[in-house]
Amino acid sequence: MSELELTFNQKLIKIQAELKVPKSNYSDFGGYNFRNAEDILKAVKPHNSKHGLLLTLTDIPIFMDGRFYIKATATLTDGTDSLKVEAYAREADAKPKMDDSQVTGSASSYARKYALQGLYLIDDGIDADSQNTADSVSDDQMREEFLEIFHRRVAEVSGLTQTKPEVIEANILGKNGFDHLDQVPPEYYQQVIGYMKLLLKKAEQKTQKVNKPVVDSNPQQETKSFTWGEI
Repeated sequence: MSELELTFNQKLIKIQAELKVPKSNYSDFGGYNFRNAEDILKAVKPHNSKHGLLLTLTDIPIFMDGRFYIKATATLTDGTDSLKVEAYAREADAKPKMDDSQVTGSASSYARKYALQGLYLIDDGIDADSQNTADSVSDDQMREEFLEIFHRRVAEVSGLTQTKPEVIEANILGKNGFDHLDQVPPEYYQQVIGYMKLLLKKAEQKTQKVNKPVVDSNPQQETKSFTWGEI
């Protein structure tokens, strides 16, 4: 049976079986590999073209339980039959130095990723790209790791600069657009930790400069020791 003779469902089943989307992005903060919506789209376009299928993505903002969500819909069609898969992502509470469109865009990216994963049945099976993944780490685990690293870095900078930890913490959060630590959403963990690494590096460099030994440019001539019998 040729590709053109396949039904819509048969084409989708074939793509689901053949599609491979490696987790080619790496998180320095979490130490894991991950894939995003752009990776899925790049990998699936040749398959859709081969089978004459059209993929479209749409977003709709929804207000539920006092929070804004983005509902992303992935629609695949051959012109006659179609299949839709929806996914939701919540907008972050805080908006650190980002306009509303950027905050919404971040939620849209998450929602689209999971809609696409549902449509093409992209799983997280045990393979080389899924040993340490963002999808296998719970929000609580991510939060715990973030807080542990955050407080450790604050203590390190405090020890180097002799500045109170609460002052350093307020400075770090303020530079990233937050007032309190509990305002930092998961999508900004890496940004905050990255800033802390830079702050720690600067503190280390300043400490090394201050503690650098001073070399006398005009050393005095060494006085030769002697005994009275040598006079």
